[in-house]
Amino acid sequence: MTAFSAMQRLVIAIAVLASFVTFLDGTVVTVALPAIRDELGGGITTQQWVVDAYLITLSALILLAGSLSDAYGRVRIMRIGLIAFGIASVAVAAAPEPVTLIIARAVQGAAGALLVPSSLALIMATMRGELQSRAIGVWTAFTTGAQIAGPLLGGLFVDLLSWRWVFLINVVPIGVTLVLLARLRLPDRPRGVRVDWWSGVLCAVGLGALVFALIEQPNLGWGSPAIWTPGIVGVALFIGFLVRQRHSPTPLMPLSLFSARNFAWGNLATLFIYAALSLNGFVVGVYLQEGAGLSATAAGLASLPITILMILLSSQAGAWAGRLGPRLFMTVGPLLMAVGALLLLTVAEEFDYWWQVLPAMIVLGLGLSLTVAPLTSAVLGAIDEDRSGIASAVNNAISRVAGLIVVAMLSTIVGGSLNLDGFHSAAWVTAALMAAGGVVSWIGIRKTAFAEPAPPS
Repeated sequence: MTAFSAMQRLVIAIAVLASFVTFLDGTVVTVALPAIRDELGGGITTQQWVVDAYLITLSALILLAGSLSDAYGRVRIMRIGLIAFGIASVAVAAAPEPVTLIIARAVQGAAGALLVPSSLALIMATMRGELQSRAIGVWTAFTTGAQIAGPLLGGLFVDLLSWRWVFLINVVPIGVTLVLLARLRLPDRPRGVRVDWWSGVLCAVGLGALVFALIEQPNLGWGSPAIWTPGIVGVALFIGFLVRQRHSPTPLMPLSLFSARNFAWGNLATLFIYAALSLNGFVVGVYLQEGAGLSATAAGLASLPITILMILLSSQAGAWAGRLGPRLFMTVGPLLMAVGALLLLTVAEEFDYWWQVLPAMIVLGLGLSLTVAPLTSAVLGAIDEDRSGIASAVNNAISRVAGLIVVAMLSTIVGGSLNLDGFHSAAWVTAALMAAGGVVSWIGIRKTAFAEPAPPS
């Protein structure tokens, strides 16, 4: 087994840390939502907006960020994103009322959009084949572990300090990443690629309008012009975005990428799987506090088995997928997660974590460990290195949009209230989405050969 060079190890460390802050901040907020509601006010709609304000800008701008990464250099874009993310995190922590908090979360998401495509593009530019699969496995273990560990860290900060400190967790990894970036010596010259800013506007405004309609619909109803007008406008703008991608000389989301079989089918699987993960993370984090009566720390600890399994198994799963192909792992993993979601149906009014939640967390962790690294390798390995930044951005945008839409539809899924019946409804929907991801993977994913990149000069 080929060992990573010193430069490749540095690239992996930077990629992990840069992505860590965005993944962490996407999930750390879930256990803080009840505390935010208690201090600043607002019901489930405000809680949805605190999550989705971040996801809207992250999802809508991540495509633009991928294009910027390819055009102006991955290291430069990453450095800008890290500094902006740190400033926005301080603004979130200092927010005096819900509107300011939501606006600051949106800015934070915009900064986060600059980080993920650049980090994965660094891996794609310096590694290929089995080595790349192993590197993506390491990246996956820690970044997905950050998603799962977020509720635990958030819970500790909420219980021991304040929910405001939850958003300052990023300061240390941001500082370390900036230091490591200064040590990285890779060619990172601008390529002179034109950036399609209008496509970025169409995508951002279209997604924002559509999500506004989905979140506010339970309050105002579909018959209200305040709902159906932005809904129609959002759909129209997003269709306009797709049409522009076909005709633009420099599209943010080149539709030609989807001619690669694994890229197209892998992104469809991503849509189902990440919608399920976002729904499950939100519902479990909030219900265990508001429904089961656990503290924020205990609610965060509930998902710790998933984190441990991800760290232990993801890198190995990535290596196996590099040798055997990703199809089997991308099929079995989501189906296992569907079983884990169904195990949450055992949660009852007389709550018992050890028998009702822990088995589900273990099965979910096993399935997630088998899925994420092979999925990332299948999608990005299907695209040549020159377009790795935009390919990474497309895949990450799809995963974020999936989470964005499912959280926006939360009130509809749970029947308006996150009580026990609503929790069970969310478990059924989660299982169905996971199963769909496994079936799509079995139908569409194939083993492909990787081309070795030229060594960096």
